[in-house]
Amino acid sequence: MISQPGAPARRSPLYKSLFLQVVAGLVLGIILGVATPGFAIGLKFFSDAFLKLISMIVAPIVFCVVVHGIAGAGDLKKVGRVGGKALLYFEVMTTVALIVGLVLAFLIRPGVGMNINTASLDAHALNTYADNAHKLQGGGIGSFILNIIPTTSFDALARNDVLQVLFFAVIFGTSLALVGEPGKPVEALVEAVSKVLFRAMGLIVRLAPLGVLGAVAYTVGQYGIHSLEQLASLVAVFWVAVTLFIVVVLGTVLRVTAGLNILRLLAYLREELTIVLATASSDAVLPQIMRKLERMGVKPSVVGLVVPTGYSFNLDAFSIYLTLATVFIAQATNTPLSFGDLLLVLGISLVTSKGAHGVPGSAIVILAATLNAVPAIPAIGLVLVLSIDWFIGMARALGNLIGNCVATVVIAAWEKDLDLAVARQVLTGSVTVDLTTDDLSAVQPAE
Repeated sequence: MISQPGAPARRSPLYKSLFLQVVAGLVLGIILGVATPGFAIGLKFFSDAFLKLISMIVAPIVFCVVVHGIAGAGDLKKVGRVGGKALLYFEVMTTVALIVGLVLAFLIRPGVGMNINTASLDAHALNTYADNAHKLQGGGIGSFILNIIPTTSFDALARNDVLQVLFFAVIFGTSLALVGEPGKPVEALVEAVSKVLFRAMGLIVRLAPLGVLGAVAYTVGQYGIHSLEQLASLVAVFWVAVTLFIVVVLGTVLRVTAGLNILRLLAYLREELTIVLATASSDAVLPQIMRKLERMGVKPSVVGLVVPTGYSFNLDAFSIYLTLATVFIAQATNTPLSFGDLLLVLGISLVTSKGAHGVPGSAIVILAATLNAVPAIPAIGLVLVLSIDWFIGMARALGNLIGNCVATVVIAAWEKDLDLAVARQVLTGSVTVDLTTDDLSAVQPAE
C-alpha cells in the first residue's frame, strides 16, 4: 500500500545519501591507492571488518526470513511450486549463461596469439586450490547433496553456510506450518527476531563507505592502477559478456514476464551494486537486497525462498566465467577443442557451478575442477587467470546478484505475488522506500 500524498517530504541532505557516501569512499580509495600504496594496503582491515559484520548476520536473517515466509504462506503446495519453478528457472538461465560464455569466447577469441608454453607455468601457484578442487571433482553429486545437509542446525549457523541454513529453515518452516495453531507463538518469535536482525543490518550497512574505501584502496595499492594490462583482453571480454547478459537476456526476461525495465531496477539497487563492485562479494548485501525486493512489491515468502536459494544455484555470471575462462585457457595454450570437448565443458560446468557456494577461493577451485574433468585442456593453464581474479570477481559478483534479483521478480510475477503497481512506482521514482522501518508499506511520495 502506498501512502497518500500529503505535505511534501523533506529531502535529506546529499551528504546523508548512502550511495554518495559509498561513491566517495570508492574515489578516496583510488586516490589513496595511487598516492600512498603502502598506507592504502593497510586499510584492507576496513573491508575485512565490514564483510565480517555482514557475514555475522546473514545466516540468522536467512533462517528467520525463510521460516517466517513458509509458515506464513499457509499453502505448502504453493511453497513447493515456487521452489520448483525457481530451480527450473535457475537451470535454464545457467545453461544460457554457459552458452553465452562459450559463444563469446569463440567470437572474440581473447586467448588467441598468446602462445603460452605450459612448461613455463608455475605449478606451485595452484597448490592452494588443488586439494579443494580434487575433493569437489571426486565427490560427485552424492557428496554435493550430503554437503547440503548440516551435521547440526547450530553447526550450519556457526559456519555461516547459507545453503545448509536454507535446508534446515525449509524443514523447520514447513514443520511449523504443519503444526498449526500451537506453533503460532514460535512463528511470532521468529518474526520478531527477524525485525531485530533487519534493524541491526541497517546499522551495519551505514559502515559500507568504510568497507568500500578499504577494499578499493587495498586493490589499487596492491596491484597498481595499471594492473589490468596483463590479460586485459579476458577481463574486458568478461565484463562485456556480463553486461550483454544483464541488459539483453535478463532485460528481455524481466520485460516479457513482469513488464519492468532492467535499467530502472539497476538504478533502484545502485547502493548495493556499488558495494558489491568494490568488495567483489554479493554476500555483503544479501539482507539489504531481500528487504529492497520486498519494498518494491515482491511477497516476502517468495523473496525468502528464491534469493537465498539463488545464491547457490543461480550463478549466472559465474557460469559465463566457467566456459569463457576454459576456452580462453585452451586458446592461450594453443589447445584444439573438438565439438565433443565443448559439450563436455558444458556438461561438467552445469554440475560444478552448483558446488561454488562455501568453497574457499570458489571461482578458481570450481574452474580447476572443471579443467580436471576435461582432459584436452591443460589444467596448469589455470595459473594464467590467477592474477586477474579480483577484477574478474567484481563482474562475477555483480552479475550473480543482478541475476538473482531478476529471478525473484520473475518468479513472483509468475506466481502473481508481485504488486506491479508498487513495483512500477518504486522503479520510476514516483515513490521512495524507507528501509528503516518494518512496515512493508513504508513508501513515501517522491518530491
